[in-house]
Amino acid sequence: MELRPDHQFNPFGPDASAYDVDGLDLDGIDFSDPASFMRALGGGAPGGLPIPKLMQPAEVRREAQGRASRLYASHGELRAILDRHEASVQRRWIKKTKTQRQAILLKAWPNMPTAHRPDFEAFKKESRRARDVNLGGTKHRDSFIWPYINQEDLSKPKTLPLLLNARGRHDPCYFAAADGEAMHLGQVTTAIVPIFLNLHVMVLNGAVGPLEYGKLLAWEDHPDAFDWMSGRKQFLPGEGLMILEAQERLLGFLVSCCKQILHEIADESLTSDEFPIKPPPQLKTEADVGGFNSLALMAAEAPYRVPEQLDLERIESLLAARASGAEDHMWSLREDPGYFAGTQRELMDHRQELIKDTFGKPHPVLAKSRNHIFWARVVGNMLAEAYIPLEIFSELQRQARELRALQEKYAPAISPLETLPKEYLQAILKFRHYLNQAAKGPLAQLKQCAVASPALRRLFVRDPPVDASSSKLVVMSKPGVKMEKIETELVWLLRTLWEDGKDLFLARMPLVVDELDRLLDSEQKAKELVSPYIAGVIGELSIISQCLSQLDLYQPWANSFEFAMPEYKDDIEKEFSKRTAQWAGIHSAIQEKNLGQAVKLGDVSGGRFAYPIDKRRTKENVDTLRQSEANLDAFWASIDELVHAKAGDLKGTAVRRLLSQPRIIQRTPEWVEPIKEPKKDAETAPTADKDVEALYKPLSALYFGLAPGKADGPDGNLTKAKVKTRGSAKAPPTAAADNPLEDPNPCDPQPTLAVDARALKVFRTLFYNPSPTATPGEVSWHDFLHALTSTGFAAEKLYGSVWQFRPAALDVDRSIQFHEPHPRGKIPFQVARRHGRRLNRAYGWFGGMFTLKEK
Repeated sequence: MELRPDHQFNPFGPDASAYDVDGLDLDGIDFSDPASFMRALGGGAPGGLPIPKLMQPAEVRREAQGRASRLYASHGELRAILDRHEASVQRRWIKKTKTQRQAILLKAWPNMPTAHRPDFEAFKKESRRARDVNLGGTKHRDSFIWPYINQEDLSKPKTLPLLLNARGRHDPCYFAAADGEAMHLGQVTTAIVPIFLNLHVMVLNGAVGPLEYGKLLAWEDHPDAFDWMSGRKQFLPGEGLMILEAQERLLGFLVSCCKQILHEIADESLTSDEFPIKPPPQLKTEADVGGFNSLALMAAEAPYRVPEQLDLERIESLLAARASGAEDHMWSLREDPGYFAGTQRELMDHRQELIKDTFGKPHPVLAKSRNHIFWARVVGNMLAEAYIPLEIFSELQRQARELRALQEKYAPAISPLETLPKEYLQAILKFRHYLNQAAKGPLAQLKQCAVASPALRRLFVRDPPVDASSSKLVVMSKPGVKMEKIETELVWLLRTLWEDGKDLFLARMPLVVDELDRLLDSEQKAKELVSPYIAGVIGELSIISQCLSQLDLYQPWANSFEFAMPEYKDDIEKEFSKRTAQWAGIHSAIQEKNLGQAVKLGDVSGGRFAYPIDKRRTKENVDTLRQSEANLDAFWASIDELVHAKAGDLKGTAVRRLLSQPRIIQRTPEWVEPIKEPKKDAETAPTADKDVEALYKPLSALYFGLAPGKADGPDGNLTKAKVKTRGSAKAPPTAAADNPLEDPNPCDPQPTLAVDARALKVFRTLFYNPSPTATPGEVSWHDFLHALTSTGFAAEKLYGSVWQFRPAALDVDRSIQFHEPHPRGKIPFQVARRHGRRLNRAYGWFGGMFTLKEK
């Protein structure tokens, strides 16, 4: 499959010639003077490379020793204050008003930027020319060095206490790599330019105390010095000085804040024996306060905490839940006609053909005579978004699982001053490459669909097509449309993602996704401009982004990934091409030109996929359900035959594994008039969750038939439990014992879960079975959260609309993800029913296992 654009400079690549300097006079260069060499390359002139300040070893050593001495003095004072007063500082800070907090912050750090991530704000607003060091440089140097120092974040009740605890109770060397990484945007945009000193390295990682921290070593002074520098295990002298500068000012700022908060205590008494040393207090977590974690909040708080280590268990959990969600999406498309039709309509509503052209005219394929072309594109979209993510996230989950095993295998050999074991490093680099390529899909979805989404469509126009049937679409901003501030900010962030250009390369995807999610959380207007479908795409990007962020946390080794990649790049890219060849075959099979028959079978007009599952059972409704299910089965049989003919048997793919399993989809039994029976008392009355849907079929008759032990080829009449239903659905819950299509979890008896009335009401809706006399309602999202957490799940909000539920006090292994309804906060019954089916497939849950907890 085609790779994402690579904006990393490659001196041997086809674009390298753009950096050539015409008429370069090599004889005129003094190679002992770095500035001479840089000037010969065009440095120092407006628009050219910045020439860093050159320093001598003695100067660097003197500055480093002075800064290390001062920052350790501040660190010692801060630690002594916190040992005695941390609980008081936390309590007083939380009680202060926002205005009072800001006054303290501004006194300790005059002219502190107001907004979150001031470096990103400066990056958006400042032109490259305005940042050009050769023309005077940026006006926002502080913002690029200390992006976490801003009034918006630090004036919150919890942020400053977090920062005080992290920096005061841990040695500065813990933060060296993180503080260097915080300046990434400033350095890659040349807003800040470190000094230059050749043939030396500065030691910060693992160095403790003012005599060792910031020590400058010449390459000839230590046998490992060059390796530490080239492998990024330690720091270039210029980088090291900037980290020391950042830490010196930060620790002094924190001491000043503490003294202001404890203003009635004299400075000389603050750390005296007059106040005894106390155990460190505990700050409440987000889960303690709100009942669930938020990935956005965790990302926002990360700069104020002790840097995390690589959490491969978390990565695997995220990817496993997303892969499971991809399976469930494929399952629902094959099982539920309502979901199938709704998915097509949602994709149709995000097609660029719906954008008016520059003359205000509709696209020619929307005409009745060409409508089949339009719907072929919609169906192709639907199939691609079902098949390809299943392959991608299954592969990523597999790699994450292997990485965990390698991490455990090499744990005794991993040291901050040593290169990672080759097998482990190669696996990380391979995983990182796959993650970067996995982002291509959702980035392309944003490019195609965000501009055409209902709320944003009015901001864009389309060029008239060169041909009425052409699939080439050129979309641009609509001339003369004035966007509001929130619209401008939202479109800028979305455009930065979908263009996948230099801005995204410099800022990095995790930062842009963080900022997008923050905008959607803080501005209701922005949230209203994002459709549920686009929110889902953002959620998918967020999962990839979080995995990349976790790899970037793996310091000090993460600094060396770019340096190490060239050695493995060719092998990784060849393996990627081979691994994705079958995915490309699937993608080719489901192109528009091959979908003529499928489009006819999948036509959602005329009520062909009407699915009144939420209505009371009547003969008419049952007949409608059965006809829609038959139409859906015919569509998927056609697709399976097409993919099998064009792409082969898909052996070794996640799709093949899913479709060939003896799993089942439920089908509606024939209607039989209900028999009137005597009323029963409460003890003998049938429960509401009795299984009425007693017809079972494989997910794919074709691939089930190709499974080992089965006859080759499709068999549309595989064994079913043919049980007729009498109105109130008194059907046997399982098929015959020799049925090859097993009921889910037949040998996995579930415990009884006692829940409160609020949760029980939710589960009765999720696992509701229709009857002739009852009609279900919708479920509040907050009630759904309450129901799942009451059974032992820990809820965590990811980005976009995605929530992950991780088993915390529950005897199950895997996590599961659900999308928060957008924008109403209510789950319609049809969706709630699908959630119930997903819980049944994942954990074997059913309605009868939930009972009312005794008060």
